[in-house]
Amino acid sequence: MSDDITKRDYKDTVFLPKTDFPMKAGLPQKEPGIAARWADIDLYTKLRDARLGREKFILHDGPPYANGDMHIGHALNHILKDMVCRTQNLMGKDAPYVPGWDCHGLPIEWKVEEQYRKKKKNKDEVPAKEFRAECRAYAQKWVDTQREQLKRLGIMGDWDRPYLTMDFQAEATIVAELMKFAEAGNLYRGSKPVMWSPVEKTALAEAEVEYEDLTDSPQIDVAFKIVESPIEELVGAHAVIWTTTPWTIPVNQALAYGADVEYVLFEQPRDSARPRKKFLIAKDLVREFGERTGLGRYGEPHIPHPIAEVDRIASFCSKDLRGSDLAGTKVRHPMHHLGGFYATPRPLLEGDFVTTDSGTGLVHMSPDHGEDDFALCKEHGINPVFAVMDDGRYRDDWEWLGGSDERRRSVINKPFNAPDGPICSDLREAGALLSASADYEHSYPHSWRSKAKVIYRCTPQWFVPMDKELTGGASPSSLHEMSLEDIEAAASGGGEVPQGPRDTLRTRAMSEIERVQFIPEKGANRIGSMVEGRPDWVLSRQRAWGVPITLFVRPDGTYLQDPEVNARVIAAVEKDGVDAWEEARKAEFLGNAHSPDDYEMVTDILDVWFDSGCTHAFVLESGRWGDLQWPADLYLEGSDQHRGWFQSSLLQSCATRGRAPYDQVLTHGFTMDQAGKKMSKSLGNTVSPLKVMEQYGADIIRLWALSVDFTEDHRIGDEILKGVGDQYRRLRNTFRYLLGALDGYTGDAGDLGEIPELELYALSLLSELDGKLKKAANEYDFNTYTRLLVDFCNEDLSAFFFDIRKDTLYCDGPDSVTRKAYRAVLDLLFHALVRYAAPVLVFTTEEVWQTRYPDSEDSVHLLEWPEVPTVPADKAKWEKLRALRERVTEAIEPLRREKTIRSSNEAVVTVPADAVPDGVTDEQLAELFITGTVTRGQGDDVTVTKSSHNKCGRCWRLLPDVPEDGALCGRCVDAVAALDGVAA
Repeated sequence: MSDDITKRDYKDTVFLPKTDFPMKAGLPQKEPGIAARWADIDLYTKLRDARLGREKFILHDGPPYANGDMHIGHALNHILKDMVCRTQNLMGKDAPYVPGWDCHGLPIEWKVEEQYRKKKKNKDEVPAKEFRAECRAYAQKWVDTQREQLKRLGIMGDWDRPYLTMDFQAEATIVAELMKFAEAGNLYRGSKPVMWSPVEKTALAEAEVEYEDLTDSPQIDVAFKIVESPIEELVGAHAVIWTTTPWTIPVNQALAYGADVEYVLFEQPRDSARPRKKFLIAKDLVREFGERTGLGRYGEPHIPHPIAEVDRIASFCSKDLRGSDLAGTKVRHPMHHLGGFYATPRPLLEGDFVTTDSGTGLVHMSPDHGEDDFALCKEHGINPVFAVMDDGRYRDDWEWLGGSDERRRSVINKPFNAPDGPICSDLREAGALLSASADYEHSYPHSWRSKAKVIYRCTPQWFVPMDKELTGGASPSSLHEMSLEDIEAAASGGGEVPQGPRDTLRTRAMSEIERVQFIPEKGANRIGSMVEGRPDWVLSRQRAWGVPITLFVRPDGTYLQDPEVNARVIAAVEKDGVDAWEEARKAEFLGNAHSPDDYEMVTDILDVWFDSGCTHAFVLESGRWGDLQWPADLYLEGSDQHRGWFQSSLLQSCATRGRAPYDQVLTHGFTMDQAGKKMSKSLGNTVSPLKVMEQYGADIIRLWALSVDFTEDHRIGDEILKGVGDQYRRLRNTFRYLLGALDGYTGDAGDLGEIPELELYALSLLSELDGKLKKAANEYDFNTYTRLLVDFCNEDLSAFFFDIRKDTLYCDGPDSVTRKAYRAVLDLLFHALVRYAAPVLVFTTEEVWQTRYPDSEDSVHLLEWPEVPTVPADKAKWEKLRALRERVTEAIEPLRREKTIRSSNEAVVTVPADAVPDGVTDEQLAELFITGTVTRGQGDDVTVTKSSHNKCGRCWRLLPDVPEDGALCGRCVDAVAALDGVAA
């Protein structure tokens, strides 16, 4: 009988895992089919029905622009939103997701204009309705495209009913929200310098502007001859200004000085080659002035000279005086000989913004093109002249630089501002140009859409005041009839300030910023600093594609406020969209109570940020999506939205509802390339999520997005994705092992009696993981969530629990209590892990679920958070054993490398006796270490030798009770006998 046993092949008696779940994922091929099944069973609706009546959790989706393929930033953003909603649904809440798109505004209009330019068409020659129809069609095309791309990414939401800002109902809601501002007197029309794009011919919001470091900007020093002054010695001298915007000199109307700045008269050396002149400049800037202009040396100007010679400049200075002494002084414009606008002397005005950080300590003032300039000049009754047109060129009738196209090129063009350009050439000819170069380094604003430079340009615009009293004071009805001047005064905080804290839009917003939870916390400081210092909100844009500012304005600047008129306009927009606002319907809107001749229809459109700032109104409050509610629990966007959507939503809601439309704001950073550089098409370092899905699958992008610390800037690239792929394979193999080990498992563990300590320890680790994952999900700490999940599968399961119990699973007899207990725990692990992983690996976990339950008509994504038992376990004991196990593994490895032993089963291990916890037998240690035998020694070292015992022909362990190689150990004899009996 012994000979028969030794010759027998025992493969058929070993319980090897069995599963159809493949090791190779093939995600790009499988995922579309899984997504199609979700669509067939209407998974999103099933989930909504399953969570009906539960506590709600509302994430309000910030609308991306519908103007191109999904990029990696879109992918990250929507994966994070999907993770939020899926984890909240998993935890039993009703967490719907309604996706949306921003469909108006410059980005879309600009793309349509690009198409026109390619076809040699002029937008201005196309009827407005026709142009808007093309914009609408363009936006819809990209909405449909992006929708399919996001669905392919595994994002679950109400894709059949997304919200679009160009839906007529949405446009009507935006108009209605605008009317709330108007009714409360929180709108005014005024002329202020705003960020203006000459290329796009419109005002821009701060969020539409990006800054680029330039190294070749112009800088010039210009002399203005002093013609009047209480200080007699100043008359005939020249006040010198320094500027990096030469194009603003043609609209100069004043000079500013600092009241506490010390000034001197700098006189050219007597033997200078040039006629002697005196220059008024700040005392602290004399040396820089001399270096820049060359006036501190003998000879020609504009030549740099040694510092040693610059030290002599002080000897050319006289007449120390303070800025306050300059009151009443006037200068003449360098181009005064042109007459007209330039004939009037320019006053020197005190400005608290004047410093001696750079320049000359005197600042030239152009109220058309600077915020400080505008405010100071307005204070002294000096008004803008609107010389620069919307395309950045000077008016035809302007005395200087008007006329031929050669001299009217856009002010943003380098040749116009160059040292040899028309401005500098004319100033040089007039003897006023002291220096001119094109080497100044600074950060300059550009349109984020066209990438062209922007300027400050004073134009009539519609504003929301940040500092006007919102409660108390003038009633809304009286504000409607206020003149333009009175409204502007109210907006700028003019008049007597009431005692106590003022309830303004700024103070409301700042108060809400303190209340709202920002994640990470630094977001509160970021948006707070922006709101604290921001100017009034410019609502108007001079474009065609957007929601109109639906106001009727009288000749004196006041606007009509008639609820019946407003209602007719809102109803018309809800029926016909933005095209309803047209001159032909003017009388219809005004009705019999008002004469069309008394009013002008505003032709500007709303800032697109106002559109998106209203989305909380028409999405959360409209009732169109009945399972939503206001306010939202969470807004989640990139950090750039502190100056964009987060802020516009905050201001819009604070003005109309008194609070923010959200309770929490979660911010993510930007995705950089693998080297940490900003992605750019020109650099060729962009990563397309569409290509990544084609190569790796959507679950790989999801695992990447949820593995990085998304609250900071983070990286992606081929090597990073390969690393993510390795993580994915470990997770997939964990599920593959579970499926194989649970093959045929019915859930009936029988009478287990005492559960083995190892299983209790595994369950305690699962319970600990459960608590940590729930905490991470509630705190939106998804990289911790994912890391905990991956580490548990790799370190606690694959490398420890599974590794130890493989022998039990494969070789214990069918009635083994340990094996039954192990499989029961595996079943608990399966049901927990497949739920934990479902929000991360949405496709893979569905494949796992359908593999185990092929007849199920539902989905893993309908399940709720698992119920994990809390069991006692001696954690300290097991940590000690795991540490000892690592030492044993390290000690075995050299012998394995030397091929002294091939498997740890061949090892005889001696461990320090004091390293073994009480109550642990040598047999248990051998099982834990997966070695042949274990003994205890008195030393501190772990020693390993090769076993001399025979190898069991079934379990391959080298044990004392195996009579000869190929024979069976006692356990395997019993197992085979039991199996043979079952087989018989």
